[in-house]
Amino acid sequence: MSSGEDVEFTWVDSTSSFSSIVDELLTCDRYAIDTEFHRERTYFPALALVQLGWGAGKIALVDPPVVDLSPLKSLFESEVEAVFHAAQQDLDVLTHAVGSIPQKMFDTQIAGGFVGYGTPSLASLVNSELKISLAKGDRLTDWLRRPLTDAQQRYAAIDVAYLIEIQDRLMAKLEAVGRTEWVLEACEELRRRGQSPVRPEDAWLRLKDARGLKGKGRAVAQAVAQWREQRAMKLDIPVRQVLPDLAMLVIAPRQPKNETELSQARGVDGRAQRGSTASEILAAVAKGLAGPIPEVPSGGDDIERDLRPAVTLISAWVSQVAKTEGVDTAMLATRADLIALLSGEPGARLASGWRAELLGDDIRALVSGNASLTFAPSENSHPAGLRLLRSDQIQ
Repeated sequence: MSSGEDVEFTWVDSTSSFSSIVDELLTCDRYAIDTEFHRERTYFPALALVQLGWGAGKIALVDPPVVDLSPLKSLFESEVEAVFHAAQQDLDVLTHAVGSIPQKMFDTQIAGGFVGYGTPSLASLVNSELKISLAKGDRLTDWLRRPLTDAQQRYAAIDVAYLIEIQDRLMAKLEAVGRTEWVLEACEELRRRGQSPVRPEDAWLRLKDARGLKGKGRAVAQAVAQWREQRAMKLDIPVRQVLPDLAMLVIAPRQPKNETELSQARGVDGRAQRGSTASEILAAVAKGLAGPIPEVPSGGDDIERDLRPAVTLISAWVSQVAKTEGVDTAMLATRADLIALLSGEPGARLASGWRAELLGDDIRALVSGNASLTFAPSENSHPAGLRLLRSDQIQ
């Protein structure tokens, strides 16, 4: 079994060389792409490396701190397909660093989830499909440090070295089971989600226990969280460095009116207790008290009580369908997806496309009483489990 250590690559640290590579990529039908980044000390992800692979084993490691990445825009706007593995974070990073993302993309992790791999790592796909065992890299690598060691560069290059071959193998399997369009639809869904803008006014919903706040406490949480998010963006620092979540959850119900009351709130330390920062926090509290109380988004525990048992039962059936069909359960339908469909939310993922084909129509039949779930013992090649029966199948 090969170890993948013979990968060759080029280090690119000039914009002119990078532009030439982009020109070459524009003549291809596809290319592999990956990124390395950090966001521990910043609000926005700090892009440290872009890996590109194309053609017969060509790989380039592009150094963003010294290379102008704007040529990527023309590549992203073209019909040349970008091949990722687990693209979500890469799309977020590229949105910030480049200002755009590929108009056409394929995600090998998503594709693997449709042919029985669950949510596969790149290493597991390469091992299963190509019989190549990838060496483990240092997960604590500082990708912004220069120079990177040869081992670090080689580890980064491997992330794109096999993506196109993996895509070919997965596509063959998808075509054999008739799921190519499902995967392309799922990849497009992810691509569109990757461009979602940050909404500071919704930041309060990410606070643990925020949904349990009552009345004006909810409005204060929204206003202070919005201020925190905007300040973190402006300073490009993590939100926790502006004000920790603990302080947010104390401020919301206490609603301090002055610096003395603010300084007594647990979690409010240092500069947040006085001066301009304290004034801004208090202004946000006042804004929340003066404004309307925000609605908690529907879903979760707010689903109608008579539908909760249905969600639990259908969730078990969905898990069984996913196992039988060899599709990743999380890709097929989350609990939130089930609630969205049962609540009649517009745009529910189970209401159209391949999910409706596989699940949505049956779920509607169940809820309307035109189908039922029954437990069936193992029989022939069918394992024991829940089985859906339409009304015309019930005697």
